[in-house]
Amino acid sequence: MGKIVAVGETFSASHHFSPDSIREFSTLAHDFNPLHLDADYAAADPRFGGLISSGTQQMSYLAALLATHYSKTAQPLGLEFDMKLRRAVHAGDDITVSWTVTGSLWKASLAGDIVSLDGHAVNQRGETVIAATAKILVCAKPA
Repeated sequence: MGKIVAVGETFSASHHFSPDSIREFSTLAHDFNPLHLDADYAAADPRFGGLISSGTQQMSYLAALLATHYSKTAQPLGLEFDMKLRRAVHAGDDITVSWTVTGSLWKASLAGDIVSLDGHAVNQRGETVIAATAKILVCAKPA
């Protein structure tokens, strides 16, 4: 068996952050910061001026995209993630999360590729809200 993943491959997905989806995710994640749950409280905040999503929400979309993309044809396993939060995601924002494969090394002892990726989450204004790197193992799907 040889390489499964090609360097240069890119893939993305888009998500809309409604007030309800922000509150629901924050509650499920047990992140009870009122900036994610209480519209009146968040509107009075001078820094954000309205409801913002939990950072874990956009980070989870980035991580989930790797699993969703590769599990269609292979068996992925997350190894390392480094995510830097650059901007808040406000209620009403549309975010596109994307990954680009920057390296792929076949590891015979693991029967898969160790894959390095660069990722980003960008809002509808073209502003980067998260910059990320990841390392995952991608193996052939079990028969």
